[in-house]
Amino acid sequence: MATVVAQSHYIFGLRTGVRNNLLYFDEQTVIFPCGNNCVRYNISQKCQKFIPGTERSQDMQALAISTNRRYLAVSECVEKATITVFDLQHEQSRKRKVLTGGEIAVDKFVCMAFSPDSKYLIGQAGGPDWTLFLWMWEKKKVMATVKTSTDGPINQISFNPEDNTQICVSGNGVFKIFRYAGEILKQSSTFKTDTHHFLCHTWMSTEQVIAGTDAGQLMMFESGRLRWEMNVTPAERKIQSEKQDSNGTFSTLPRVTDIVAYSNGFACSAGPGTVCLFEKREEEDQYKKTIQKLTLMTAPPPPCCRQIKQLSCQLATLNRSSQRLPRLRLECVLSSVLEMYKEFQEEAYSIALHPTGLYILVGFSDKLRLMTLLIDDIRTFKEFTVRSCRECAFSNGGHLFAAVNGNVINIYSTTTFEDVLNLKGHNEKVRAIAFSAEDSRLVSCGMDGAVYEWNTLTGARESESVLKTCSYTGVTISPDAKTFFAVGTDCSLKEIQDCQILKEVRTGDVVCTTVAMSRSGRALFIGTSTGTVRAIKYPLPLQNDWIEYQAHAGPVTKMVTTFDDQFLITVSEDSCLFIWKIIDKEGQGLKREKELIYAEEILITKSDLEEKNKIMLDLNARVTELQEENKYQLSLRDIEYKEKINELTEKCIQQINSLNVLKAEKKKKQAAHVKALSEVLEKHDKEQQDMESSNNQKLMLEYEKYQELQLKLHKVQQEYEQQLHSVEESKTRALEEMMQSYEAKLEEKMMLVTQYQDESQQKVREFDEYIKQEEEDADMEIHEIRIKYEQNLKEEKKLKCLKNGFFHVLQREIENRNLEIEKLKQEVQKLQSVIKALENDITGLKTAIQKRDGIIQDKEKSIYELKKKNDTLNKTIEVMEFRAEYMEEQIEPKENEIQELKEQMLEMEVELKEFHKTNTQLELKIAELTLKLKTKDKEMHKEMRKVQDIGVLVQRFKADLHTCVEFIQDPKRLKEHIRELYKCYVQPSDVVEKVAVDTDTQKENHRQREHYEMIITTLKNQLTRDTNVFQVNNTKLMKVRETSNNVQLMWKLVSLVSVSKTDLTIGHVQVEVWYLKKLKISEDYIRIQRLFYSYYEGRRWKQ
Repeated sequence: MATVVAQSHYIFGLRTGVRNNLLYFDEQTVIFPCGNNCVRYNISQKCQKFIPGTERSQDMQALAISTNRRYLAVSECVEKATITVFDLQHEQSRKRKVLTGGEIAVDKFVCMAFSPDSKYLIGQAGGPDWTLFLWMWEKKKVMATVKTSTDGPINQISFNPEDNTQICVSGNGVFKIFRYAGEILKQSSTFKTDTHHFLCHTWMSTEQVIAGTDAGQLMMFESGRLRWEMNVTPAERKIQSEKQDSNGTFSTLPRVTDIVAYSNGFACSAGPGTVCLFEKREEEDQYKKTIQKLTLMTAPPPPCCRQIKQLSCQLATLNRSSQRLPRLRLECVLSSVLEMYKEFQEEAYSIALHPTGLYILVGFSDKLRLMTLLIDDIRTFKEFTVRSCRECAFSNGGHLFAAVNGNVINIYSTTTFEDVLNLKGHNEKVRAIAFSAEDSRLVSCGMDGAVYEWNTLTGARESESVLKTCSYTGVTISPDAKTFFAVGTDCSLKEIQDCQILKEVRTGDVVCTTVAMSRSGRALFIGTSTGTVRAIKYPLPLQNDWIEYQAHAGPVTKMVTTFDDQFLITVSEDSCLFIWKIIDKEGQGLKREKELIYAEEILITKSDLEEKNKIMLDLNARVTELQEENKYQLSLRDIEYKEKINELTEKCIQQINSLNVLKAEKKKKQAAHVKALSEVLEKHDKEQQDMESSNNQKLMLEYEKYQELQLKLHKVQQEYEQQLHSVEESKTRALEEMMQSYEAKLEEKMMLVTQYQDESQQKVREFDEYIKQEEEDADMEIHEIRIKYEQNLKEEKKLKCLKNGFFHVLQREIENRNLEIEKLKQEVQKLQSVIKALENDITGLKTAIQKRDGIIQDKEKSIYELKKKNDTLNKTIEVMEFRAEYMEEQIEPKENEIQELKEQMLEMEVELKEFHKTNTQLELKIAELTLKLKTKDKEMHKEMRKVQDIGVLVQRFKADLHTCVEFIQDPKRLKEHIRELYKCYVQPSDVVEKVAVDTDTQKENHRQREHYEMIITTLKNQLTRDTNVFQVNNTKLMKVRETSNNVQLMWKLVSLVSVSKTDLTIGHVQVEVWYLKKLKISEDYIRIQRLFYSYYEGRRWKQ
């Protein structure tokens, strides 16, 4: 990184083309855009704070500030349109959020506005879509979008100051009010505005909106309807402007570009430098113009800075407005104050400031003028015949100055004003010049790609560097005048020394426009076409290593450092001037070689001095006269004041005497008042004592009554407690008796329940034992069957071993043949590459030999040996063909056996399907049994509920018996109550139900027993069937396995034989059939083995 750092110090200028480019943060602070930054300028303290824009920002479109003055929104165009929200309460204006159009492609956001509570933000996108976005900006959430226009531009959008959901949009032929409801922006009012171009609007209330047009009209809308309209200017002026338009001159019609509401009305613009105020009438909803015109002093328009030349304290800039009136501004770098300002009628192109700060050189369109900087004016001192001078510069000593005239550089003397030298050599326009530190050399660069070093004493060209592919735009010279640094259109910085380019630093895709070097030679500063400033340390690094600062919004045209290396000044085509403070990495300014003492003298003409001296003498005489007059008036005032004092003293003495008399009367009245007070107090004491005695007697009587009532209450409470105690004891006894009786009954019922449970468990155990015995019997039968089949397997294995011996002999012969074949292959590979691919098929070899006869004639000797070996192979092939014929004879009977086996397989598959059906039936039966168990459980729960109901009935019966016991002495009533009890608790169906229940239970038991016996018999039958099928399948499976192994061996043998002849594929089938005939595998064996596996799989699934 570079050791020198540039820090923003102060900015002059204003960026035009930005909507709402002047905002108030508070009463003392203003926010405005300048370059690629937003500036917070304190008017009272005259200090600036900077809010940097985004890097590589192409354009700034609009600004918006929230109603609580905390957040600032900036609309910019980087790769796509963005809105950046800054927190202004943070010291460094921290970046909060960056908003985009999301999935909708947006080129730019034309205008923005915050909601009254600062939670929402609306942004109007540009053409051709003209889409309005509503964000909840803290969450970066797009709440809604709507298309506001088809072709015309939108100039302003705003929220209703008392309703976040209402939005107003105005533009060319557009005046719409939208309402946010249900995540959609709906248009709530319609008005035909095709003929009007609305430039601005403001909300006067929740329903009233005033809008201004480009024709100077004001329109008030209420609830979406036009209430009234009026012209800002009178009709006479309008007619005059129309006549001027018809004559071809420019129109002077005022355009209402802005409207601001306040408590009693609103203010609006009425043309350049004019503001009209309107106040509301008390009776009607109309506004009256109170001030016809409030003409303002128009500030100088933003500068289009062409060139800068300065000392360490003063700075001269040349500005051009849009009306082509150049302005000359003289500013102080240290205090950042505009010291002098003057306008000219001619167009100016270049400017240079003398090192003394007393003279200035300006290149106008007609002449080059040398001017003096007076105390309050800038006057022309000398004119030179150099037209449209694009570049001029004073020497460091100030005795010379150079001016560019096309492709010629003229050097003049500042003392004699003579043309000392004319430096000719450039073929095209000269773009930059620079003097060396001792003024003995001058370096120039031009559009022809040449950099020349000139001797300012002789005018000779001492060195040159020409690169025709590059058009240079800036050049500077090192402090030792040995090396030059030039930039141009080839996007690089070049270090030139002794007519050669020593180093070249590439700057990427960015074109460098100007270059400057610090006086100490420690750093280089480069301005680019994108408005950035780059700081590079010197000597130049091998790699691209620099610090880049985003400052301007347009190409940097000129830059220069002060003589003490404290400041860097840059200007750009964006009409802004930046003053940078040069510091090191530690934040301290660069050390000065010598401290500069600034001169306090200024220039003034003799006539001006004489006029000022005369004015001073007149003023001194006037001062003496005024002093004498003041003395005389003071003496007169002293006499008047003394007379007034005497009068006042006499009046004061009279008033003192009257006060003494009043004091004596006051004392008398106080004594009488004291006596009256004492009498009244005595009467009050006596009355108070009488009242106290009477009240005490009454209180004693009331207290005695209260004690008697308390005693009575205590007695009543004791009696009531005794009664409660007796009642509680009786209740507890009755409850204990009831509990004992019911517990006895519950024990009896529980005994019955336990008996039933034991019986059911015994039955379940018996059933489990029965099932276990059946399973053990089945396992024993299966074990015996397995032993039989294992013995059969052993016998078959012995037979198989005998057969395998024959196969081993055949395998050995085949291996020997394979070894011979491999040897033959190796010999063929050595002789011919084509024969390698056709070794497996002899027929292929013959066809290849016929096609390549030319090659074979050269190698007949080697082929003769191969033919002998082929004869031996043919003999072996004949033997194998004989065997193949023998196998073909045995194919047909084996094929018949295979078909029979396939039919048996189909039958086995049918049986398997039947087994699956039986399994599903068994599963269904199991499900039925589970349902029956569930029904039994439900019946048990019903019995338990019946027991509980019986318990409740018993309790009720006990309570009724307790009532009957009271009538023991009266037998008639006792008899009646017992009959009623019998009617309530005994029913005739109870006796019948007992008998029915006993018979039903017996029937159910017999039915279940028969059902289980049927299930057991079916299971036994299925077991016998499964065992028979298993035996058959097992035998068949064992035979199939042996056949599969034998068939695999035969396939290997036939594959070896197929090397010699392709027609031997039929031998595979013959061999397979031949071995199947020898083995004679039965179909029953395969079927039994399959059944065996299916049975065991079913057992596993059940477990």
